[in-house]
Amino acid sequence: MTETVRVAVLGCGAIGSLYAAHLARVPGVEVWAVDPWHEHMAAIAADGLRVTGHAEFVAPVHALTDPAALPRCDLAVVATKSLHTAAAVRAAQGALSNAAAVSVQNGVGNEETIAEFVPRVIRGSIVTAGHIPEPGTVRYDAPGDSWFGPFEPSPAGEDEITLLASLLSDGGLRTFAVPDARGPQWTKVVFNAATSPLSALTGLSVGQVCTHPELRTQVERLVAEGLAVCEAAGITLVRDPLESVQEAIDEAFWHKPSMLQDVMARRRTEIDVLNGGIAAEGRRVGVTTPGHDAMVALLHGLESSWTS
Repeated sequence: MTETVRVAVLGCGAIGSLYAAHLARVPGVEVWAVDPWHEHMAAIAADGLRVTGHAEFVAPVHALTDPAALPRCDLAVVATKSLHTAAAVRAAQGALSNAAAVSVQNGVGNEETIAEFVPRVIRGSIVTAGHIPEPGTVRYDAPGDSWFGPFEPSPAGEDEITLLASLLSDGGLRTFAVPDARGPQWTKVVFNAATSPLSALTGLSVGQVCTHPELRTQVERLVAEGLAVCEAAGITLVRDPLESVQEAIDEAFWHKPSMLQDVMARRRTEIDVLNGGIAAEGRRVGVTTPGHDAMVALLHGLESSWTS
């Protein structure tokens, strides 16, 4: 690579930190991360971003809490919670005026929000997992592939998608550039929407939810509704979501999904872009989704109890 590629990472929680660090390992890539978490950003600015777990290294990352300080960037990775997408991308809009941006967030509908502020958008799906044990450090808990493709209404160019995928692969996060990323994205969404809200409502881990006889019935019901929506929408999944259920039992039995973590911290969840996203697409294609509608109502009710 002969020219520097400047990449903005909006949201430097666990996923943003993992993607920022792996990109910053690649020669010729300059990474600028933005997050309001002062302690985390200060630690990164002082000592670099440390990765532990499945990889062990320290990466040089420019760390900011003020998006107005971002220089103009060529590419962007949006890794905020879905609730904060609009605010984060709007605040960085000046630096991204000629950039292509990818969402590595949960759920569906984030690309539509990003496209309001960024000219070219990449649809992304990831299965990487991690957490931040202390400021300046991210633990790489579970490896997994990423898939990037054009967001159909406002697509990034094939060269931009291929470039970002190759940079991440070079940095250690295997990423595929594909012509249609809806399949990988919806494969993850259907699995997450079938397990995360049940975990959040019961306090059980994903493995406990998937092996509890009564809850397993609900998991399978939610998967079936999601598959019906995908079939009507012409979306071909890359694997059976029930295979992901079995994998979760075998490999991540005690994992607490982010929705459960949000409930434990009394934060608003991402229910609207997971089950709500499936329900909205179901309405668009004429498929009823009573199970997903119920999950949305129950999580909204739980959230409202924290302020009532």
